[in-house]
Amino acid sequence: MTLVALTPEHFLANADHTLLAPPTTAAELDAFLTDAAALGAKRVCVSPSLLPVDKRGLEIVTVVGFPSGVHKAEVKAFEAAQAVADGADEVDMVVNPGLVHAGDWVALEAEIRAVRDACPGKILKVIIESASLSDEQIVGCCKASEQAGADFVKTSTGFNPAGGASVHAVRIMADTVGDRLGVKASGGIRDAATTRELWAAGATRFGVSATGAIVAGWDSAESEQGSGY
Repeated sequence: MTLVALTPEHFLANADHTLLAPPTTAAELDAFLTDAAALGAKRVCVSPSLLPVDKRGLEIVTVVGFPSGVHKAEVKAFEAAQAVADGADEVDMVVNPGLVHAGDWVALEAEIRAVRDACPGKILKVIIESASLSDEQIVGCCKASEQAGADFVKTSTGFNPAGGASVHAVRIMADTVGDRLGVKASGGIRDAATTRELWAAGATRFGVSATGAIVAGWDSAESEQGSGY
């Protein structure tokens, strides 16, 4: 597969501009949505309790089972259905880490499928917290996600102390799912150089809160990379 060069415009088209801070107020959400539209973002990711929102031409992504993933599958499914009823276009679910670390791929697939069935026709991304997993566990999560009908696998919530997205994890995820699923890199992505490295490793979507800073630093990052920095 030939890798298309990532431009700022292509980045914005494939970025989920994110606001998931728990103390977010209605006024802060309103300012965030205004800034997102001005920035040229295509979609935003916000907490489900903040829905519904005035979309302002933006696509809305939300999260379920967030951030720990230890909720029952039925609860995650209800959250997903409610989010769709409240206007969500895409759902990012956190898997139960206990199932992953136990290697219970049958139960993990069933959990993901429950959420998949609760939001038919909507994009479903599966957050696996890759920084806390072995390579084999990352592969297992990706395979269960594909079997359950997910559209993307996603590196992290950005809230796990183990860390966020890495080139290594993204490459494993991309190699496992091929062109069949997308790979969303999320967690700790704050500059254009890192964004391009993750893109080259196989990321097809980004979860970022520093979207504006990434775009603003694009040209300088290109110059540094071009000079061998």
